[in-house]
Amino acid sequence: MVKKKEEHNGRVLIHSLPQEEAVLRSKAKEFEFTELSLMEIRDLVVHMRSVMRKARGVGLSANQIGLPYRLFVAEVPDGHGSTKFYAIFNPKLEKLEDKELMDEGCLSVPGVYGQVERYEKLILKGQDAKGKPVKIKAWGLLAQVFQHELGHLNGELFIDKAKQLYEVVAQESARKK
Repeated sequence: MVKKKEEHNGRVLIHSLPQEEAVLRSKAKEFEFTELSLMEIRDLVVHMRSVMRKARGVGLSANQIGLPYRLFVAEVPDGHGSTKFYAIFNPKLEKLEDKELMDEGCLSVPGVYGQVERYEKLILKGQDAKGKPVKIKAWGLLAQVFQHELGHLNGELFIDKAKQLYEVVAQESARKK
């Protein structure tokens, strides 16, 4: 049985909570377009984008909000001062090139960052919200985000691959007088 977005609270799951880590560590199931209407799929994508933005992320996989779908959303700067939004169903990576160490963090592992070896260039294949095939050439931050989100869908966290982890303490944005 597939959960609908109304069946969860819309917050990002945290790996340090055992029940939530179990969900994050579960491999997501292929998304079946026949299980939800086009309107429900659209609403799900809009909801995921909203949760991602509220959390100030650049990517969010469905299992990070407790849904079992092979689906992620991403929104990254395009180099021209604006952003490009992606909603990818049933993603697969192809043609991976040029590994390098990249700094990375995660909404599900708050306050922790690390160096992760990722491919600099790749091709991502999947489906759009209507089930039509998509093929995206990505490099740099976009390639990193795609790999990070696909890791989530495979039950992995960036901390599993990080060469070095470090904590960053959030500073108060305003002090009371």
